[in-house]
Amino acid sequence: MKKLTFVATAVLGILSSTAAMAQSTVTLYGILDGGINYVSGLGDRSSTYIASGIMEGSRWGLRGTEDLGGGYKAIFTLENRLELDTGSVSNRPASGTQLPDRMSTAAGLGLPQFPPQVPTAILIKTVNTSIADNLGVNVGASGNRLFDRQAFTGLITPFGAFTLGRQYTPAYLTGAAFDASQTQSSLAVGQIASFPSGFDIRLSNTLQYGIKTGGITATLMYGAGEVAGNSSAGRFWGGMVIYKGNGFSAGLARNQRKNELGQDSLENNVLGASVDVGPGTLYGQYATIKDENPTGLSTIGATITGATGSAAVGSAFQNAYNNAFKQDAKLMHIGYRLTSGVHTVVVAYNRLDDKLASNADTDSYGATYTYALSKRTNLNAVLTRFNNKGNGQAAPGGNGFLGGVTATAGTGSTNVAFGIRHTF
Repeated sequence: MKKLTFVATAVLGILSSTAAMAQSTVTLYGILDGGINYVSGLGDRSSTYIASGIMEGSRWGLRGTEDLGGGYKAIFTLENRLELDTGSVSNRPASGTQLPDRMSTAAGLGLPQFPPQVPTAILIKTVNTSIADNLGVNVGASGNRLFDRQAFTGLITPFGAFTLGRQYTPAYLTGAAFDASQTQSSLAVGQIASFPSGFDIRLSNTLQYGIKTGGITATLMYGAGEVAGNSSAGRFWGGMVIYKGNGFSAGLARNQRKNELGQDSLENNVLGASVDVGPGTLYGQYATIKDENPTGLSTIGATITGATGSAAVGSAFQNAYNNAFKQDAKLMHIGYRLTSGVHTVVVAYNRLDDKLASNADTDSYGATYTYALSKRTNLNAVLTRFNNKGNGQAAPGGNGFLGGVTATAGTGSTNVAFGIRHTF
């Protein structure tokens, strides 16, 4: 049997580099990425600002390995997010806690006409503020984790690797592998599916098994919901297979998670491929996003009932927000990446096709340019256009921050960014 090596959940490329490490090592590593970011379509909010994570999220981390002999190795990774512009570990989009109109107005939510004594607008604002806080990782990092990006340990064996902790999910990694932008900048395909979050990027309390043999890389992940009294609540399953051949690659993946009540929640299917064309590489992917029972909203009804004393009002709010956060969409991407000497150029087109009545469609397209000053430092320029249609309201962000939403539904947005990135 061919020797199997481990699959690192941070970056698939670590597969080969970690196998070549010395008998026992601990490595300090990181990325410092920041620049000037301009975004149109935000209304009266600031449109030009200093941002951290133009191309990649700023971070620092520790990665270690110990050779145990006989083909066994112990490994760990601890990775902390860092906001280069402020030195903090949390951020918010330029649009702040603003939610899309379809989630923040009585008409958008489809709420009925309540009696005059029911302060509908105040109740909506209260709920939306709570959502922005409790779902902070979806509208901006909440900063309540020391190692928000990754925290896992594991064992590499001759028959695969086992890791447990906070890790990237299989569907996200597969999408990243077949994104010409490699998730970098506002041109990345995931930017137009960021709120509600179309993918579970990383999850806590996960156990993963991974193998790499020949041209095949595969993982299987289980996430424990750890909800008392309900073993299925919050539970997650995911898996992926990627084949890399001579000048081409292809992969598929699936994520499936349950909400805090044990109901089927966010699920993804991803199919991607890449092929060398001319001096560069052509990338393409197709993904499905489905969420019939959104996570983290189950207490809204009880909160509103307690505030108003009316179970009918509480039920109406609960149903309205459940419907507003449901997802049923197709995500498509095609892009081309070319590296020639110190120059790297990426062009791409992305489309989010919302199948729900909300019809919140978004297209994005643009280009990025990177000039390598050295092996560790480069300069970057980004130009991306978001076209929002129907109730679409996405604003472009970066790899290290979300753009939030434009001023009104259907308003488009242009992003121009210039930055510097240093790795260590």
